[in-house]
Amino acid sequence: MNKKEKNSNSVKKSKKQLHLVLVYPDYLEGDASKRSSGGSYSEGLASISAVIKQGGYKVSLIHINHEFDEKEFKEHLNKYKDADLIGFSTRTTAFEYVKDLLKWTKEERPDLFTFMGGYHPILVPDECIEVDNLDAVCVGEGEYPILELMNRMRDGKDYYDIESFYFKKGKEIIKNPVRPLIENLDELPFPDINLFDYKNLDTTKVNTALIMLSRGCIYSCTYCGNSQFRNIYPNKAKYARFRSPEKSIELIKNVLKQYPNIKYIFFRDAIFNMFPEWFDKFIDLYTKEIHLPFTCNLRFDIVTEDTVRRMKEAGCYTIDIGLESGNKEIRQKYLHRYTTDEQMINCSKWFKKYKITVLTYNIIGLPYEDIHKALETIKLNARLQSDQIIPNIFYPYPMTILKKTAEDAGFLREITPKTQVYIKQPQFPDHQVIFIRDYFMYYVKRYRWCFKKDTKFRRAYEKWLDFWVTGPLTPRRTLSFFKMIKVKSMGVAKKVLINYFPKVYLFLRNKKNKINTKTSK
Repeated sequence: MNKKEKNSNSVKKSKKQLHLVLVYPDYLEGDASKRSSGGSYSEGLASISAVIKQGGYKVSLIHINHEFDEKEFKEHLNKYKDADLIGFSTRTTAFEYVKDLLKWTKEERPDLFTFMGGYHPILVPDECIEVDNLDAVCVGEGEYPILELMNRMRDGKDYYDIESFYFKKGKEIIKNPVRPLIENLDELPFPDINLFDYKNLDTTKVNTALIMLSRGCIYSCTYCGNSQFRNIYPNKAKYARFRSPEKSIELIKNVLKQYPNIKYIFFRDAIFNMFPEWFDKFIDLYTKEIHLPFTCNLRFDIVTEDTVRRMKEAGCYTIDIGLESGNKEIRQKYLHRYTTDEQMINCSKWFKKYKITVLTYNIIGLPYEDIHKALETIKLNARLQSDQIIPNIFYPYPMTILKKTAEDAGFLREITPKTQVYIKQPQFPDHQVIFIRDYFMYYVKRYRWCFKKDTKFRRAYEKWLDFWVTGPLTPRRTLSFFKMIKVKSMGVAKKVLINYFPKVYLFLRNKKNKINTKTSK
C-alpha cells in the first residue's frame, strides 16, 4: 500500500448499495410524551431522500415522534443492520438531545459514519463539529453534498474535500466552503413523501397534506435565522426561490395521486405571496386544476385586497400571518418589521370581508418588553379581530441579531429542557411572561368587545381590564397553573380525536373555519 493510500482515511466499501439512515427528532420539548402519535412531515428530509434514492442508494428514517429513551432508540437503530451512514436532523432546541442520540449510536454501532445537518448546524457549525461521537457536519442544503459523500464512499475515494461539509480527520478538523445553493428547484426530484409513514402522519389522518413549494425568504427579521442561513451561500442573492408554478401544480397532483384521501392543503412556505408574479400565475393554475381548501403564510405589508379575493376564490380558508408585537418601538427598532397598525387593521378588514380565518403569530418576552408593551400586542390582535392566535415566547436563536441584542443587554440565561422563558429581564419577570402567553386569547376576546363600539361603559371596562392584566393584585402564578392543566387536557383530547376519531376532528375544524368541501374539485 502506498503512502497516499495509507493517508486516505476514507471508508472503503465494495460496490454495494450503501444505506443512509436519517434521524428526525420530531416532538415539542414541552410535550415530549410517550403518547403514540403519527408525527409530522419534514420536507427537507423527504427531498434528501429523493435525491439519494435517485442516486441508487437506500434511505430509511428513524422518526422520533415522542422522546425515545436509550433502549427505544437502540431498538430502532438495530432494525437497520446494513446501515453505513446515519444523519441527524438537528434544530437548536433538540441539540442536547441529539448529543445523547449520537452517544447511543456509537455505543451500539461504532462502525456507522455519523453526521449532523439542519438549522442548528447551519447557524453554528463550529460548535457542532466539536460534539463527541460525530464524524461530520453538513452546512447548508444537504441533497448533493450527501450524495457526493456516498458516491465517494462507495468508490473508496477520499471525501475530506467535499464542499458543504466539516469533517473530523483524527484530531484535525477540516472546514470546507459551502457550495452554491440550488437555484432552480425544478431540477430537484419531487420529495420522497413515503420516507415517512405518510398515511399515519398527524396531518394525513385528517386528510391534510403539508406542501412546500419554496425555499428561503427575502426578509431579514432579527429574531429569525433566515438572514444568517442566506449569508453562508456564495450565491445568497438567490436564497429565496420557488418551484415554477407548473412544477408546483405537478408536485401537488403527485401527492394527491398517491393519497386521494387528501382534501386540504397546508402550504408551509415562509411567505406565500413573496413574489407577486409567481403568485399570480400559481393561484390561477391552482384555482383551475386543484381548488382544494388550503391555508398559507402571508405578510401584512405585501397583501392587497385583490390578493385576498383571489386566494378566497382558489379555496383559501385560513391565513397564517406574523403580527409579532403590537408595540411600535419593539416592532420597528428591535424586530425590523415596519408594518404599521393601520396596514394590519386594513388587511384584517379584507380577510373578514372575504370570510377567511386569520391566525396571527405573536412573540412574548422580547428584549426590552414589559407587561404593558405585551398588552399592546393583545390589544392590536383585538382590533384586528384575530380568530386564532399563537403567542410564542421569544427564543434567542444562535447568530440572530436579536440574540446579540439580548446578549449585549445581559438578558441571556442558561437554557435547559425545562426552561420556559429564555431571557431574564427584571422589568418583565418570568411569571408575567408565562401569564401573558397563557391568557393571551382570553383577553383578546374581552378587548375585542371593548373596541366594537365606543361607549363610556366599554371604555371603563377597558381600563378595568388594563388594571387586571398589568396590576399588582392579579394572582398570575395561580392562574397560569390552572391554565396549564386545561391546555394539557385539551392537547390530549386533540390527539385522541386526530388519532382515533379523525372525522369528528374534521367536522369540528370545518365548522370552526366555515369550510365547505362540497365546492372543491
